[in-house]
Amino acid sequence: MADTLARGGDFLLTDAAGKRIFSPEDFSAEQRQFAETTEELVKREILPDLDRIEGQDFALVLEKLRRCAELGLFLVDVPEDYGGLELDKVTSMLLAEKMAPTGSFSITYGGQTGIGLLPLVYYGTAGQKERYLDKLTTGEWIGAYALTEPDCGSDPLSSRTTATLTEDGRYYLLNGVKQFITNAAFADLFTVFAKIDGKHFSAFLVEKGFEGFSVGAEEKKMGLKGSSTAQVILDNARVPVENLLGEPGKGHKIAFNVLNIGRLKVAATAGGMAKGAFAEAAGYATERKQFGQIIGDFGAIREKLADMAAGIFSSDAVVYRVAGLLDDRIGTLDRSAADYYERYQKAIEEYALECAIAKVFCTDILADVVDEVVQVHGGYGYISDYAAERYYRDERIQRIFEGTNEINRILIATLLFRKADSGALDLWDRVRAVRAGIEGGGNRGEGVFALEYSVVANLKRLFLTVLGAAEQARESQEVLLAIADMIISIFALESVVIRGSRAFEGASDNRKALLKAVVKAAAFEGASRFYQAASRCSAYALAGEALIAHQQVVSRLSACPVEGLLEAKRELAEAAKESGKYFF
Repeated sequence: MADTLARGGDFLLTDAAGKRIFSPEDFSAEQRQFAETTEELVKREILPDLDRIEGQDFALVLEKLRRCAELGLFLVDVPEDYGGLELDKVTSMLLAEKMAPTGSFSITYGGQTGIGLLPLVYYGTAGQKERYLDKLTTGEWIGAYALTEPDCGSDPLSSRTTATLTEDGRYYLLNGVKQFITNAAFADLFTVFAKIDGKHFSAFLVEKGFEGFSVGAEEKKMGLKGSSTAQVILDNARVPVENLLGEPGKGHKIAFNVLNIGRLKVAATAGGMAKGAFAEAAGYATERKQFGQIIGDFGAIREKLADMAAGIFSSDAVVYRVAGLLDDRIGTLDRSAADYYERYQKAIEEYALECAIAKVFCTDILADVVDEVVQVHGGYGYISDYAAERYYRDERIQRIFEGTNEINRILIATLLFRKADSGALDLWDRVRAVRAGIEGGGNRGEGVFALEYSVVANLKRLFLTVLGAAEQARESQEVLLAIADMIISIFALESVVIRGSRAFEGASDNRKALLKAVVKAAAFEGASRFYQAASRCSAYALAGEALIAHQQVVSRLSACPVEGLLEAKRELAEAAKESGKYFF
């Protein structure tokens, strides 16, 4: 099981050795069954029709969505009292991952099961759930989420859409325009955010048939061409007062808490897309010949395959660690309590920082993977006959979804400081304890991954040192971004080492060899990323002799002197060639 009620952000101040986290090796039989069901659906019923979906055959898209509903794939997050399954977040993330290789369709599916359903599940009244949940979970109706506006992308609280109560008190009149709304063309129910009297940010359940509601033309997008993305136009849209979702003026709670889960789902989707793209590269590398031999035998291609595999392994470790943290905390709640969903949201909010970490890390890994997949294909990767081209286009939006990665990085650092300043995290005392300097760093761990554990310990202590040096400059966005990159690197590397260590127990000899190789490759890459972020942060905050001395400390303590890295990468590349797909 995952860390016992770990606090959000406390991974920075606790030892990695001895921790237990949830990882893919812990999937239950039920979770694996859901995954297999989704994989079969994707393989047999969605991928064969992907060209038609990409051509925006929305009638077919709706048919596929209702097929998902028949298999119960819309029920994972829905309460049992309303016919749902109310399963764990691990299962929810696993389904998002398995659906991801369908590209456009996965976004449509995610729009229904995530932001289309969750606001109603979390904040709807009994009457609202009775009226709408069954229609959404059966696929009779499709849901959508209308938050973004033309002039406020990453700042939803600056919304200009207004809601004004009619004189008879029966309706709100909504006026404004919403931008980039997924599923807009065929959705039946929209969660729309607007400010009551131009002041009180609130959410409303708006049916497409309401007077004054309309949908604009389809956006012509770079990727995800088979999904619907359009404006929603509200021109005195008449919304019954009983369709106010949650409390007046509390729309920010709905927006931000749904975004936390949305970020983790984006991370899971990114992992699934990376696996699908990786399979294209692994297969191509064993088929394509140049200079009389398959390209997968060339060192340049082997290294790409190895690095991609290590990145995906790391991505999985991060996603399911966070999902496990959420499940552990949610699992302590009394479902029968009247305030269950209020406590549920607080449980999710506790790990807002980790959800943002997962979103940034996994989408960045996906970006690296799809870029290398195209490169492995050479010129053919640029041709639409090959799936590599579609993966490349579909990837780009992932770093913009649910808050750009820059916004999420700033959020990561800000949330950490907020916890520290409030006393919820003993960060500043720890910073002061190491400010005088570091000698030696963390202790070398024990066991097969002793070196990697010691690297994690060194990076945590080094993070506190760099933070102490940059504390006075922490209002600078450039510094916040660098601090976030250090935080992300620590969380990801720790997740990899703990996952590898646990998976190693009882593994076959071949599996053990691959685990050693992937942890070694991921550790080297993670420490390198940390070094760059720490060096950047130091250079922003310091000057002269202080900077030179500090950079020497950074260089020494972020070193990851793994032996046999070349052999490890070759072993990973061989496994990729043999399997023709992601192999962990």
